[in-house]
Amino acid sequence: MSKHQSDTVRHSDPPQKMGFSGWIILGLSTWFGTGFAPVAPGTAGTLAAIPLVILCGYLGGWYSLFVLLVVTLTGIWASHQSRALLGEEDPGPVVIDEVAGYGLTLFLLPVNWLTIGAGFLLFRFFDILKPWPVNRAERLKGGVGIVMDDLVAGLYAHLILRIGLWMFAIDHVR
Repeated sequence: MSKHQSDTVRHSDPPQKMGFSGWIILGLSTWFGTGFAPVAPGTAGTLAAIPLVILCGYLGGWYSLFVLLVVTLTGIWASHQSRALLGEEDPGPVVIDEVAGYGLTLFLLPVNWLTIGAGFLLFRFFDILKPWPVNRAERLKGGVGIVMDDLVAGLYAHLILRIGLWMFAIDHVR
């Protein structure tokens, strides 16, 4: 008789414990492994989202909306699944929520080094500080709660960045 194995994978467990679907789930939820950064995984995940955000900026509105929706829905699903895999309610390595939140931060804004940098700082500020209602969104259950607080932080960052660009008449705001 074979020994019963738990479906929970800890960071120290060998990768052989996961099946193919576990690899897909962790690959997506950790944004291709960036969530396993030894220091500041959320910041690493946000940095790793920059190429996607730049691509979306050049694709235009409808394509950007589609990508944002796909990342958000995938994030909710993968985050929810990762909770069971990693045995935590809000696993630290899960950073696809940061990708969705940063994507919302720069949604329909001009893509340049100013917006990428300022958006990054604003998003990380609101994601770490978690002012109301970001902290309320975090209390939602499952993958929705994991992703929703980052979307609200991204919305705050987006609005402040958009207002700042408008006030200083920087790079025609779309």
